[in-house]
Amino acid sequence: MTVAKQLKVRIRERMARTGERYSVARAHVLRTGGPGAVVDAGWTLRGGTDPDAAALANVLAHQRVSGPTGPLSEALLLVVGGGLGAGYILWEFERDDSRIVVLGFSHSWQYFDRRLATTADRLGLDVEWARTGGTARAAGALASTLTAGDPAIVWPDRYHLGFWHLPPFLDGHGGHPVVAYAMTNGRVHIDDRTLAPLTVPVADVDRARARVGSYRNSMLVVRSHDTAVPADRLRDAVRAGLAATVDQLGGTSTSFALPAWRKWSKLLVDPRAAKGWPTVFADRRGLLRALAGVWEAVEPAGMTGGHLRGLFADGLADAAAVLEEPALAGEAQRWREIADRWHTLADTALPDDVPAIARLRELTAAITASVAEGDAAAADRAAAAEELWALRAEHADAPPLTPDEVGGILRAMSEQLAGIVDAESAAVRQLGTLVARSG
Repeated sequence: MTVAKQLKVRIRERMARTGERYSVARAHVLRTGGPGAVVDAGWTLRGGTDPDAAALANVLAHQRVSGPTGPLSEALLLVVGGGLGAGYILWEFERDDSRIVVLGFSHSWQYFDRRLATTADRLGLDVEWARTGGTARAAGALASTLTAGDPAIVWPDRYHLGFWHLPPFLDGHGGHPVVAYAMTNGRVHIDDRTLAPLTVPVADVDRARARVGSYRNSMLVVRSHDTAVPADRLRDAVRAGLAATVDQLGGTSTSFALPAWRKWSKLLVDPRAAKGWPTVFADRRGLLRALAGVWEAVEPAGMTGGHLRGLFADGLADAAAVLEEPALAGEAQRWREIADRWHTLADTALPDDVPAIARLRELTAAITASVAEGDAAAADRAAAAEELWALRAEHADAPPLTPDEVGGILRAMSEQLAGIVDAESAAVRQLGTLVARSG
């Protein structure tokens, strides 16, 4: 096995074990930041965690839009956009007897465009939105934008985009924002927090952008360039973003605020509730999909960036400097401890001491890693996806766990979620005090 192959294996093994993003796992394996960033068609591939904040951070860096003292980090942009949220929904669909767990971890997670629109507005950025129902016009607009040398943030359906290798039953389930930054030889260069060039046929991109009705062919282009956000504007933006986190998490909604975690904690073990997991999964069908969905949604090693609590902690450290409020940096450690709690929950939901489940985690991490590795890893992710979905199909009717083991997992998750609610509630109260003081 070559050195490069050994390195990939070690990185992917670490991702499966720790739930880390590819770039973080890679840095740990190398024990350094590794070689410099790759530049493709004039675009620097910087990676990232949160699809929204990373996309905007990378576009602003490309456009040479900064803060008064340096680059606007992904973590700080997460804060400006409203920071964190909470969300839990268990969907049941009769047409295919599927049960799907949906978790939200960012502010306004249920709206595809709100965080980016809010961030741009708070920072005073000059941006242009395009929303057209016509596929041909949308394709032409993207082509002309890229030909002019401007990157564009777009919202493609993951299934039709192709490189995630999702099965047909996930056709039309949507996707997160990515950056299209060049078009060459009939292919669009896509930055999905990648660290190496990743390209997709133009026709696939056009079809993916047109698939989901609620945000069909949406595109965001940043027109600001070679400028710095004024210090007072940045302070106001950061303060507003932190206040939004406090308001969102501190709200009363059982779907979109901290009470959502409390509700989920109870439903995991309530045999009487119609939406209780003992009721919904009484026949055990679809239970592995639900547990795997929890792991993928919570851990940064999944497609969507995970719980974001660690990234928010980094944003608090940046915010402390912007607002000249050192206590915010102290609160960062509290949120890192909360991030550890979420990792424990994900580990509980999908225990890697069960061989089939351990392999499921490894394959999921391998796909995410190979997306970060770009076109060079296309064969790797295709092979990993084929094995992953075959493994999931094999256990679709029942997880490779006994009923007693399932009961223990659900009880442990319930207790861990209750602890997360208490920890996040205390953190939000303290954050509210600091935000009020900084104003």
